[in-house]
Amino acid sequence: MDNLEFKVYGYRWVMLVVYMFIVTMNQLLWITFAPITSEAALYYGVSELWIGILSMSFMVVFILFSIPASWIIDKYGIRIGVGIGALLTGIFGMTRAFAGTSFDLLLISQLGIGIGQPFLLNAITKLSARWFPISERATASGLGTLSMYIGILAGMIITPFLSLSSGIGGMLSMYGIISVVAAVIFILFAREAPPTAPCLPGQEERALVLDGFKIILRSRNFRWLMLIFFIGLGVFNSVTTWIEGILSPRHFSITQAGIAGGIMIAGGIVGAIIIPVLSDRYRKRVPFIQIALLGATLGLIGITYSTNYTIILFSGAALGFFLLSSGPIGFQYGAEITYPASEGSSNGLLLMMGQISGIAFIFGMDLFKSSKDGSMSNPLLVLIGLMILSLMVSTRLKESAIIEGKDVAKIDDFILLGD
Repeated sequence: MDNLEFKVYGYRWVMLVVYMFIVTMNQLLWITFAPITSEAALYYGVSELWIGILSMSFMVVFILFSIPASWIIDKYGIRIGVGIGALLTGIFGMTRAFAGTSFDLLLISQLGIGIGQPFLLNAITKLSARWFPISERATASGLGTLSMYIGILAGMIITPFLSLSSGIGGMLSMYGIISVVAAVIFILFAREAPPTAPCLPGQEERALVLDGFKIILRSRNFRWLMLIFFIGLGVFNSVTTWIEGILSPRHFSITQAGIAGGIMIAGGIVGAIIIPVLSDRYRKRVPFIQIALLGATLGLIGITYSTNYTIILFSGAALGFFLLSSGPIGFQYGAEITYPASEGSSNGLLLMMGQISGIAFIFGMDLFKSSKDGSMSNPLLVLIGLMILSLMVSTRLKESAIIEGKDVAKIDDFILLGD
């Protein structure tokens, strides 16, 4: 058994928990204004478009800072890399509370939090590789990714209640205090690495900084994976952004649309717990990616065409369950097939693909919606076609040599050949 060959340390779970806490808060701060767009527009005296830009700015900033963040994580490690993201989240989470009705200061604060995002998210597989054995890495990546979904769901559900009970200023103060606490906890409890690697020689992570990108882009499997993430994350970002616009032409209320969006995220949380664990147990990545893409496609079809609210809820749950559960498996698969490139580099590139497509798909859905009734059926049909394409692309993927227990020494040749 693996634990006879090397030692794993219980502190790995402490590392994962403090990491999940700060990621949860970062994502909650990102989505804060989405469920209270109209109220926030009145409070700050701006249009609803500018409130939307507060969330959209995260995608733009991520594209600009993803590679520098990955470089810092690879060069200086988890404590410094993620620590930067934690500090930015805590500091600018608090400055939002001092913004008052100043939209300019609010936007600056939001940009500061957004800059911290890639320092946090790009480290998911880095932390898994440094602290967890190969048999637990998809599980650890799944839990790390799960914290993103928890933050989004908490922001969607809690924000409206807090803004009603304490006002927008009071709500931002509460979020700011918790963000500072999360940042302090990470800084105090984070450790760079265990005393010894939690894996066999050759399975440990290796940080090659920017040189890793050359190895990554030689891998044909990783290029296919980038396309899958481009489509999958783009679909998720655009559908969650326009869930009200998707359902309102079919005469569903704002409340019903909000519930459907929440069910989608909740399904993703459940999926991120279950599917990565199964992937680790059966030591397979590709079949679970394919199953996830198939299930997500069926869920998207239901959201696109159904006029029955119950079916829409089930479809939303399926879309979230399968699509979001494929994320952590894809991150881990990408890290494994691009060995010895650093996990921060592969993780950052995959997330950046989703940010680029998210912006494109969000604007595209709005541009090509029906001019008569605002229906988004036509752009949704395009997204269904893209999901089918991603499913077809996934059949070209080859299983990770590391998860199958093959000779790691041969992986360099495996990558250089583009296979």
